[in-house]
Amino acid sequence: MSFTTRPELRGSFGAVASTHWLASAVAMAVLERGGNAFDAAVAGGFTLQVVEPHLNGLGGEVPIVLRGAGEGEVRILCGQGVAPAGATVAHYRAEGLEMVPGAGLLATVVPGAFDAWMQLLRDYGSLPPREVLKYAIGYARDGYPLVPMIRATIERVERLFREEWPSSAAVYLPGDRLPTAGRLFRNPALAATYERLVKAGEAAGGNREAQIEGMRQAWSQGFVAEALERFCRAEPLMDSSGRRHRGVLSAADLAGWQAGYEAPLTYDFHGYTLCKGGPWSQGPVFLQQLALLKQFDLPALDPAGPEFVHLVTEAAKLAFADREAYYGDPDFVDVPMERLLSDDYNDARRALIGERASHELRPGQIAGFEANLEGLLAERIGGEEFDSLGGGEPTVQTGETGAAGTTRGDTCHIDVIDRWGNMVGATPSGGWLQSSPVVPELGFCLNSRGQMFWLEEGRPSSLAPGKRPRSTLSVNLVLRGDEPYMVFGTPGGDYQDQWALAVFLRHACHGLNLQQAIDHPAFQTDHMPSSFWPRNADLGSLSLEGRFPEATIEALRARGHRISVKDDWSLGRVSAVARERDGLLKAAANPRFMQGYAIAR
Repeated sequence: MSFTTRPELRGSFGAVASTHWLASAVAMAVLERGGNAFDAAVAGGFTLQVVEPHLNGLGGEVPIVLRGAGEGEVRILCGQGVAPAGATVAHYRAEGLEMVPGAGLLATVVPGAFDAWMQLLRDYGSLPPREVLKYAIGYARDGYPLVPMIRATIERVERLFREEWPSSAAVYLPGDRLPTAGRLFRNPALAATYERLVKAGEAAGGNREAQIEGMRQAWSQGFVAEALERFCRAEPLMDSSGRRHRGVLSAADLAGWQAGYEAPLTYDFHGYTLCKGGPWSQGPVFLQQLALLKQFDLPALDPAGPEFVHLVTEAAKLAFADREAYYGDPDFVDVPMERLLSDDYNDARRALIGERASHELRPGQIAGFEANLEGLLAERIGGEEFDSLGGGEPTVQTGETGAAGTTRGDTCHIDVIDRWGNMVGATPSGGWLQSSPVVPELGFCLNSRGQMFWLEEGRPSSLAPGKRPRSTLSVNLVLRGDEPYMVFGTPGGDYQDQWALAVFLRHACHGLNLQQAIDHPAFQTDHMPSSFWPRNADLGSLSLEGRFPEATIEALRARGHRISVKDDWSLGRVSAVARERDGLLKAAANPRFMQGYAIAR
């Protein structure tokens, strides 16, 4: 199957791909004005905050992977904020909670996206902040065409907004009505916040570095931090626990945190080196899946056939089980990453992949880490619906909406390579319009990434002040030989390192071009405990797009997979850009939901 919805785009000046056509267009416009890939990514990233408010926002978080042209160093910029000082297990238990709510003020960690984008612009960009943020300001002030999925998301939380979150109703129910898909939608309070940040920077100095530092200070120690603390402490607000709570985020929490750079984790696979974020993210599961799969003859398998899907799915089950047992913020817990990626460990784990689908959660046993496994296998499992108030990452997917309204599965993504060979990829998320009430004077929502913490002490991802949640957010940079080759990624919560892996394998092992690999039928499993409230698992599950051959579906069912056939174009959101050694640039984007676009020239 090599059908594509569009060609793999090629050029030599610049390549951009993202989950929204306006962000892609903005990023290319910045390149056209002489900016580099990093300027373009920042401009596109802020545009995504405006035009995909159901998927990310100014109060969210972002991991970024980058490599400057001519530099040997790949870097991860971690824009994942940490738990507030007041976010303790004791406090949440005293509130009568057994889980961190999936939405509302108690689910909030320090918002990290703004500082990460500003540091990227300061350290690698070339343009002044106003030149980069003018596009987001314009769309927020003058309007952008509302995509149907934003309208659908607002409809599912309309009652919540009217009855419990009036500040959100004021923004997202203009004129006390549901907004109309395809018409211009404005958020003047958000535009004013951007403008005020830019002006604070310009008041701080004439050069771009001073302006960026002035903006960072206005965010973490100025009007934004002060407004967020007032809002969190003002009055209890409804969250997904079904009760009202005040938040614990304070201005001091914002002042005490900043985004930081770190080296990536890497794994070599058949001539490619994959670069990923650390175990504060789910990124290493991609590397673990490669380690499990590298001894199979994947190029000999049909990429739409049952053997390929079975092997990749069973490898995912093992890698994600290890995620649950061992991953956490390495600043707080010891994560045996070297062992998890070692050949002998994965040789033993690979032997667990049989002809039949596993219906067990099977983390590996590592000496010295036995305590990590205690209680893990007792996690509750089942098929409960995710409610519209806080049920995971929030794209409303076709065929997955329940009576209460199911919001599940997405965030956003952007990739850029410029003519000099600078490359950057980012997966912005959090601060969704349905994750938390709008802060009235700022026009944006806070994140709910804290729902990924556990309220049981002693686990790698247990809640603790100053600790990063074990995020689902993931980015990918690929070296081919010793040359930087590709950046790619996807929204999708727990599916990110499933969807992205399948695309990479079909490109690297089967020779499909980027667009063919993205367009190929997608699949996923919910076998692992979900990272999102209410944290269920669905053991043995396997969802496939209906475009798979019927013979593949039936063969997988015969192997014991619990099959769910989804709509033909409903799974996967991958975008990608790449650069050949001769300077040829390539770009491809997800066609599903007719929103993501790539540009190359």
